[in-house]
Amino acid sequence: MSLDALYPFMRQEAGADDELDAVLAEVTRSTREKIAEIGRLRAAVAQAEAQRLAACATAMAERFARGGRLVTFGNGGSSTDADALAELFVQPGPGWRRLPATALTADVATLTALANDVGFEVVFARPIAASGREEDIAIGLSTSGGSQNVLRGFAAAHERGMLTVGFAGYSGGAMAEAASRGEIDYLFVMPSSSVHRIQEAQTTTYHVLWELVQHALR
Repeated sequence: MSLDALYPFMRQEAGADDELDAVLAEVTRSTREKIAEIGRLRAAVAQAEAQRLAACATAMAERFARGGRLVTFGNGGSSTDADALAELFVQPGPGWRRLPATALTADVATLTALANDVGFEVVFARPIAASGREEDIAIGLSTSGGSQNVLRGFAAAHERGMLTVGFAGYSGGAMAEAASRGEIDYLFVMPSSSVHRIQEAQTTTYHVLWELVQHALR
């Protein structure tokens, strides 16, 4: 199928053929640049965090073996990742072990009630404080590392004795400070200033972490 058939409007908007060719050349250049950028970021994270990912997976597997559950949370695009991560543990596909996991963002009734009646900064902390157990695991995601409700969620999980795992971008932000205080046991930072590349690298990293947990449990 030709490009004209897929995107008939492009030629109309671009006008002359040489102008359309210039647009396509720029799209091609930009796409290749983004692919190279995320490839470099993934390689940097893998080199820097391989041993800590393995250690984190072992710690998570130990919690699951004791009957622990996973809770995930985040805002915006990170809430979508939190949902996907919980689903990955619950419904991993044939040949993989199902593990108990819940995304706090999926409980819209509780989230909106807390946001409306108390404040948005407690929407993750309150459910964790109410039902978190020492054998449980909390994973929070933030591109900036500065989301106050995510930080409060980690603080509540730490108080309950839960294993805490964070994913952040840039240089880690306030989540890096929380990790230095011991409120986040394992923090994985995607060293980029692009939200898109951060989230792509986070997705790759938590998939690797999930697979390592599965192997550790075997």
